[in-house]
Amino acid sequence: MALPKIDLPIFEGVLPSSGQKFKYRAFTVKEEKILLVAQESDDSAQGIIAIKQVVNNCLIDMDVSQLAMFDLEYVILAIRSKSVDNAIQFAIRDPETDEQIELEFDIEELKVETAEGHEKEVKISDEYTLFLKYPTIDEYIKISEMDPDDPLLNYIILVACLDKVASEDEVFEFKNYTQTEVDEFMEGVSSNVIKGIEQFFATMPKLRHEIKYTNKNGKEGVFVVQGLNTFFL
Repeated sequence: MALPKIDLPIFEGVLPSSGQKFKYRAFTVKEEKILLVAQESDDSAQGIIAIKQVVNNCLIDMDVSQLAMFDLEYVILAIRSKSVDNAIQFAIRDPETDEQIELEFDIEELKVETAEGHEKEVKISDEYTLFLKYPTIDEYIKISEMDPDDPLLNYIILVACLDKVASEDEVFEFKNYTQTEVDEFMEGVSSNVIKGIEQFFATMPKLRHEIKYTNKNGKEGVFVVQGLNTFFL
């Protein structure tokens, strides 16, 4: 006789980027093992791949590869809160005194912050407007695997943000065109358009939370919780 399969409760959340609802289950031992690998890895790309695998296992009826990075961070924290609890405890080294400081934060206190001046549209001409999108987790993995000194890195980041070009009568979605055609398009835009894309990427929404503490000298410090590395300290 086979061992019984355990039915896990299903929870519902809302993606910060779009307001779309998503359903998920809690971690199992299988996912906890994958997360341990992610925590111990010095390879950022491998860590992101492990996180993607966990979210993919726990999400129900949603393609994880299409999630924006901050959506992925939000989802993995939602899953973690239902699997363990809302509180995360960890220790840091104070840069002034080198003492170990014990910190704690509530996952529910993490909010998506959007920088001032963030715009998803860049005017190309009187006729055409460029619409931008948040790079997916797969695009982030590709970027993280590149050499930081690679001269093509900034260009790859910019292209990952391209969604479509539209006028009142026409819409051109970049996913329908070859890399060569996209390259030719990018070669023809002005420097102001490039600056607009760079501004979009630099001001993208992010999950962020500041934790204040006081060291043994009585000086107040701030630790910023931001990005997958700090979420899993």
